[in-house]
Amino acid sequence: MGGMTERKPIEYWLSDMDGVLVHEGRPVPGADEFIRRLAASGKPFLVLTNNSIYTRRDLSARLGSLGLAVPAESIFTSALATARFLADQRPEGSAYVIGEAGLTTALHEAEFVLTDLDPDYVVLGETRTYSFSQITKAIRLIENGARFVATNPDPIGPSPEGSLPACGAVAAMITRATGVAPYFVGKPNPLMMRTALNVVGGHSESTAMVGDRMDTDIVAGVEAGLETILVLSGMTRKEEVERFPFRPNRVVSSIADLIEVVDA
Repeated sequence: MGGMTERKPIEYWLSDMDGVLVHEGRPVPGADEFIRRLAASGKPFLVLTNNSIYTRRDLSARLGSLGLAVPAESIFTSALATARFLADQRPEGSAYVIGEAGLTTALHEAEFVLTDLDPDYVVLGETRTYSFSQITKAIRLIENGARFVATNPDPIGPSPEGSLPACGAVAAMITRATGVAPYFVGKPNPLMMRTALNVVGGHSESTAMVGDRMDTDIVAGVEAGLETILVLSGMTRKEEVERFPFRPNRVVSSIADLIEVVDA
């Protein structure tokens, strides 16, 4: 595919995790060498995920067990993006949280108070055990005026056994009950990319976003002004690319094709 305008050399890298570095619980061939080459190059990079279940340290350990040496500070999740957004909007605010350690830790670190007593926000993240009583509480708090924020709009998530209902699906249930739609912070919201860019200290014109989904990673990268690289090792298939009204700057088979680009 021809490039559109000539872009600056890539000095900063953002990469999605699932479908790019890891696929169905296994490392994508070449991902370990790509990460090694990035670390050796000294170019700042972040691994991004819409999954808000795990803390950065947890994810670093999980990736490490697969042979991918990604330090915790090089990981950025929708939970961290959500915590930064809320701290920016309402410093030292309060929230009723449905989620796991990734989200509660991020909000605590952002100096939010977690409470079910008249909170400023209801914050919905991913969890493996959505409870009906938590969802009921969230609905009542929103009815009473709490603002509704959710970490990511993904309706389903992958698991070895098949699809799991994810944040977007549970958010739809709460919206159906309250008539209130959440503000989703994670991809495809370009806010997540711009926040990641701030964390890494990069400029959009010299930053690449590597993703496996046109409808989340690539559109968010395009809207944030980044160089976008689609890998065909995850969700989007090659024949689907042309159906979208926007296009990536590059399409490659997998992360292995980008090892040489790191040093360019």
